[in-house]
Amino acid sequence: MSVTNLKTKDAHGGGAAALQNMEMLDGLVVKSINREEHLPGIVGFSGPSGFGKSTAAAFVAARRQAAYIECRSVWTKKAFLENLARLLGIAPRKTINELLEQATEELAMTQRPLLIDEFDHAIDQNLIELVRDIYELAKSPIIIIGEERLQMKLKKWERFDGRVFTWAQALPADMADARALNAHYKPGLLVEDDLLEEVVNVSRGSVRRIVTNLNEIAIFARAEGVKKIGKAQWAGQPLYTGKPLPMREW
Repeated sequence: MSVTNLKTKDAHGGGAAALQNMEMLDGLVVKSINREEHLPGIVGFSGPSGFGKSTAAAFVAARRQAAYIECRSVWTKKAFLENLARLLGIAPRKTINELLEQATEELAMTQRPLLIDEFDHAIDQNLIELVRDIYELAKSPIIIIGEERLQMKLKKWERFDGRVFTWAQALPADMADARALNAHYKPGLLVEDDLLEEVVNVSRGSVRRIVTNLNEIAIFARAEGVKKIGKAQWAGQPLYTGKPLPMREW
C-alpha cells in the first residue's frame, strides 16, 4: 500500500486553518494506508467535544481524497449504507445486501480511506458489525472518530476491537492553534499573545470556544476601531468559558 497515489491539496486543506490535530489525524491515515498487508486497517481517533476532530477529518478527507461520512443518531443500517453510497458517487441500490456489496466493491477497487465521524452514534445504533463487514470485504483503511471514551466503549465488541491498528487522542488547542485560528478567521485583526493566552486558558482546549472568543474580541475591536488588541485594551471583559451561568438569587 502506498500513499503516493493519493493527491494532496494545499497545506491548509482547501482553506482551513492548519491545526495540530489535523496533522495528527493525517499521520494516522497515512500510517493506515502504508501498513503492512498482514496488519489490521482500522484506526481510532477520539477526544472531547470541541477539540476540532470533525474539522480535522474534513481537512484530511480533502488532502487524501478520502471518503468522509458523519454518522447520525437516527441512522439505521440501510440509511448508513445509502448515505455511504451517495458519498462514493454511486446510485444506492434497494436492499441492505446490495448496498453493502456496491459500497465495498467501490472501496476495494479504489482503496480510498473511509473516515467515519461521530462513531459513538454507530455504537448506539448497533452498526458496529456492519462497519466490520465493510472493512472485511473492502480491506481499505477505516478511521473511526468519536468522543474521548470511544475506545473503552468498543471493548465490548472484541471482534471489532481486535481489528484496530492504533489509537490516538486529540490534543487540546494550544497557542500555535490559537494564532492559526486568529489568522484564518480574523485576518484583519491581530490578537496579541497576552490576550490570546487568556483565551486559550479559559477555552480549556476547545477550538470551538477559541473561535467564539475570537469573534467576541473582533466585535469589540471593530467598535473601538483597532486592528491590534491585547489584554490592556480588552480590560478584563468576560470571555466565554462554557461553564454554566451562576443561579440568580431572588
